[in-house]
Amino acid sequence: MKLRNNSYIGISLIILIFGSIFIPKIIDRIQNNDIVRSDSRSSKIDHLITDSEPLAFLEIDGNKKKVPSFNFTNQNGKRISNNDFLGKAYVVEFFFTTCTTICPIMNNNLIQIQNNLKNYKDFGIASFSINPEYDTVEILKKYETEYGITNQSWHLLTGDKEKIYDLANNGFNLYTASGSAFVDGFEHSGYFALIDKQGYIRCRIDELGNPKIYYRGYVDVKDKYDIDGEEEEISMLQEDLLKLINE
Repeated sequence: MKLRNNSYIGISLIILIFGSIFIPKIIDRIQNNDIVRSDSRSSKIDHLITDSEPLAFLEIDGNKKKVPSFNFTNQNGKRISNNDFLGKAYVVEFFFTTCTTICPIMNNNLIQIQNNLKNYKDFGIASFSINPEYDTVEILKKYETEYGITNQSWHLLTGDKEKIYDLANNGFNLYTASGSAFVDGFEHSGYFALIDKQGYIRCRIDELGNPKIYYRGYVDVKDKYDIDGEEEEISMLQEDLLKLINE
């Protein structure tokens, strides 16, 4: 019994010492408003941002590059232009619904981002079909259902083929082509562009100080690497998208 009493006394002494040292410090932090978001992550998704470096603007001849003007029809038969995305951070891709190679990987990656950020209303996705003759409003609507697209600002866009290809190749410099020599009749880069709320193209700066303009979309985020050893960049894209959402 005497040993047990000594144990209680020892524990009580430790608690007393701990409280006298740390509780005043905690109170002082609260009084000085020194509790930051990283201390409490239960209601925030900001902890997915691992660095505080702001994203760079893509500049050409000293001018910040904005998204070129566009106006196409979405899966609901509604005309959508670049102005409909103002006030939202968003991702741009070029794809087609009958693609059997990289498009399913790209859009499954985007579905993961959609689901991870489902509580954020100020982001979207612009998916331009490079096979607009086949990818009608009805086909795109079916594709939306099959892939589980629920973000109201994810627009699957179709329209004039020449204008879409000009937007891809000249507006974004995201390679797109069609021809019988290609698998499924089309070829495209499989990269994503990231746009801020004011319509500017944004990107990271690499370790050499060069802009890393596009994000690799064709490597499954779940696999981490593809068969050629290329690393997924969807985690990076999601992190940078959050930065733009929080700007």
